[in-house]
Amino acid sequence: QVQLVESGGGLVQPGGSLRLSCAASGSIFSINTMGWYRQAPGKQRELVAAISSGGITNYADSVKGRFTVSRDNAKNTVYLQMNNLKPEDTAVYYCNAGVRTTTQPMVTYNSWGQGTQVTVSS
Repeated sequence: QVQLVESGGGLVQPGGSLRLSCAASGSIFSINTMGWYRQAPGKQRELVAAISSGGITNYADSVKGRFTVSRDNAKNTVYLQMNNLKPEDTAVYYCNAGVRTTTQPMVTYNSWGQGTQVTVSS
């Protein structure tokens, strides 16, 4: 009923920037927290950044000061601006959202996107 579609990944040199986008579509009643996770090869998926429906943000210590999460509630879209990228930022980045649907507005579904690859390398 709900889809999250990410875009904006790619290959970038160290020190470069990328902007990820994630648009939610479907039978959406409302969206609570939206955020980004990442998973590097051989590692567990970890939270990168999240933003509540009211705009309160939360960041992993490793990205504070370099990444900025934002959202456009009218477009059901969350963004991740990534600056000063480092090789250790290389991972598959996943969009996540707590979504209530029009058919079951009292239930919050933990929805995931398909992931987008970010590679930081010279």
